[in-house]
Amino acid sequence: MGKLLLVVDMQNDFITGALGTPEAVSIVPKVCRKVSQHLEQGGLLAFTLDTHGENYLETQEGKFLPVPHCVRGTWGWQFCPELLAVVDPWRHTVYEKETFGSSALARDLADGRYDGLDQVELVGLCTDICVVSNALLCKTFLPQVPVVVDGACCAGVTPQAHREALHTMGQCQVQVHNG
Repeated sequence: MGKLLLVVDMQNDFITGALGTPEAVSIVPKVCRKVSQHLEQGGLLAFTLDTHGENYLETQEGKFLPVPHCVRGTWGWQFCPELLAVVDPWRHTVYEKETFGSSALARDLADGRYDGLDQVELVGLCTDICVVSNALLCKTFLPQVPVVVDGACCAGVTPQAHREALHTMGQCQVQVHNG
């Protein structure tokens, strides 16, 4: 089956919107290059999309992080324009998720949709929340498949949180490249 590149939450609100950071802005060209190269090599692509409703502030996450973001249908929820210039994510698998790790991705991993993979690689945002959550889901359900995170194509809530998340993933046998 080859290699799966999982692009995590490359959405406007995490880059230049409500929860954007300079570090997130800086990885956009690197992620776009990685996606282009992966497509040229015929690799499998999937995307996660943080997705909340208008009632976000009433959710458990909203109580811990009272910043409305990635509300379905808004500009902040959409994939960043630079990524859309490279690929149409909707022509691939998109996992809309209301929390950090994708339960639909976990089901697909558990049900064998990705049996036969040689590797899963993750890039995107935010290293210390959604990237780590989805990397550990991949490692849990595909324990014999190398799971890789490209640290140069990820950004955390803060640079320190990014480094700590890369360390945590490394401790869990996720291979960290460019970290």
